[in-house]
Amino acid sequence: MSNDVVHGWRWDVERCIVDHGCVVGNVTRTAIISDRKITGLSAAVIAELVAEVGPLWQERHRARLASRPRKRAVGAGAKHRLVFVDRLLATLVHLRHGVTHDVLACWFGVDRSTVTRAVGEVRPLLAERGCTVSPDVRLRTLAEVIGHLGETGKTGIIDGTEVRVRRPAVGRKDRDKFISGKNKQNAVKAMVLTDADGRLLFCSPTRPGSCADITHARELGLVKLLSKGPAVEILADAGYQGLGAQTGGRVVTPPHRKFKKNAPDWYEEVHERRRKAHSSRRIRVEHGIAHLKNWRALTRHLGRRERMDDTVQAVAGLLSQQQTADRILARQT
Repeated sequence: MSNDVVHGWRWDVERCIVDHGCVVGNVTRTAIISDRKITGLSAAVIAELVAEVGPLWQERHRARLASRPRKRAVGAGAKHRLVFVDRLLATLVHLRHGVTHDVLACWFGVDRSTVTRAVGEVRPLLAERGCTVSPDVRLRTLAEVIGHLGETGKTGIIDGTEVRVRRPAVGRKDRDKFISGKNKQNAVKAMVLTDADGRLLFCSPTRPGSCADITHARELGLVKLLSKGPAVEILADAGYQGLGAQTGGRVVTPPHRKFKKNAPDWYEEVHERRRKAHSSRRIRVEHGIAHLKNWRALTRHLGRRERMDDTVQAVAGLLSQQQTADRILARQT
């Protein structure tokens, strides 16, 4: 790698140039960028992240320095050993594979606390970006997603997904709230919304595992948005039974069974056909959730539960951006 002195932010796939007065080269950075298996992101998407998130991190870093009482000017003292590009890459590897901070510290040649601080600073910036559906369209709220579906005339699909978390400490009043009634384990729950092709459009903040899917949807304001917003179709599973009546039929759930016992043969056949037809339409959301769970941070979370919202939404934003980049590349080829 080149050691030329440069100023300003820019990115080259072969080199990482950062606003610290010099180019810092290391083998770890090259290996991470060159192999998509490590971060789940292509080099082009990582370049976009550096260009977008880098200035935001720099701005917040300078604001933190200026906000504290000082005896020296801002910028005096020791410089960062872990430059922003490496901070971003460490965060991506941590989210993708759940690599511990100790291991990342060894890879990048810094102290563990430096990696912990870096992940804590970069992860919220990634979470604020929202889901990318095109190079110039990014969705951050559920209202924006419903508006986008209304404008494009596409069908949305919702479902809930759970992430295992550590058991709360003994004596906490809300300890039982995290026990999932479905999986009988401590978990938090998020609502995922995709389009009919399985492209990720929205991933909600988390709720304790005991919260029902339909309750979570109501708390997010889905009923109000659908009843007063554009006419869109939202497919859902049996966990959202009842939303259809509250939204004027805009939430479509599996058909009810009219016969609990001794159902005639013709009814069983019709009911099964309708149920399978509905399942085949909404299976795409399961594929979207599976892509989310490829990121190890969302299979089982061993850190603080207070960080889960940032983790879930950061992964959703990264995944949607890579999906959009892949679609654009497929069209060009």
